[in-house]
Amino acid sequence: MPETPAEPWEYTLHIPNDPRAVPICRRTLRLILTAHGLPHLTEAAELLATELITNAVQHTKGPAAIRLHATHDTLRIGVWDSDPNPPRPAQDSTPDSEGGRGLTLVLTCADAWGWTEHRDSAGTGKYIWCELAAAA
Repeated sequence: MPETPAEPWEYTLHIPNDPRAVPICRRTLRLILTAHGLPHLTEAAELLATELITNAVQHTKGPAAIRLHATHDTLRIGVWDSDPNPPRPAQDSTPDSEGGRGLTLVLTCADAWGWTEHRDSAGTGKYIWCELAAAA
């Protein structure tokens, strides 16, 4: 039976604007979830993280970061990027579309999602997050 996190935990990985960051984030996510006894979330979490990181790398010019935060009942995957513009799911994307499906997949697969403008000493940007229920 899969374990649920006893204590909340959080990891943040800062990445450059480089397409190689996408598989690095995916592999790191898999290792973290396995180490914390949550391998049953890996497939969905990898899909969601891949879409969010790909958007950050493809549509912004600056660095990005992925944050994983787990409580006893929720895994939150968040991605910060340097573009303050709100995310916009494509209105006309279909499952067969070559592009524009990322946020549509997030909307479909996540239990919850949202975004907020993010300001810090490095400048402005946005933080897009989605959640998965940690229980099997």
